[in-house]
Amino acid sequence: MAAAPPVCDFGWKAVDFELEGIDGEVYTLDRVRGPNGTLVMFICNHCPYVKSVIGRIVRDVADLTPAGVGVIGINANDPAAYPEDSFDNMKAFARLHGFNFPYVVDRSQQVARAYAAVCTPDFFGFDKDLELQYRGRLDESKTTLVEGARRELYEAMVQIAETGRGPAAQIASMGCSIKWLAA
Repeated sequence: MAAAPPVCDFGWKAVDFELEGIDGEVYTLDRVRGPNGTLVMFICNHCPYVKSVIGRIVRDVADLTPAGVGVIGINANDPAAYPEDSFDNMKAFARLHGFNFPYVVDRSQQVARAYAAVCTPDFFGFDKDLELQYRGRLDESKTTLVEGARRELYEAMVQIAETGRGPAAQIASMGCSIKWLAA
């Protein structure tokens, strides 16, 4: 089921976390924080939206690293309901797509709830002071690449890294809803 997050709440402070990465390391917000900005992405393995854009996400992360932007990918989906999102499958998905950023699991879903994550992908772009400046889409392509599509997330994060402010106009991301644990 498709879902779209709300508009950017400028200035909202990033919430700290301590999550296990597919590499066995533990990642915190401070560990992944970049000197000029931080991108927190809620992604997963099974979502057709994520699958269709993952190559562009990896490309944009590579291009953002020289701008001093730290990046992390968080999978908060319930793996019991969606086995493709299991920890072992996270490792395989990251390997297959050449992830160049830490990919971590939010087993309790507390981090996803703290961020009010709605869908996969859901992007949270923070300035150097960890204040939210972007909560928009990757680009205008959605699931099928549009030739010449503006790289909205990339451009926003470069702007944030250079000026500390995100663009005033943002279009929400769209994707599969977060698969919450049964109550």
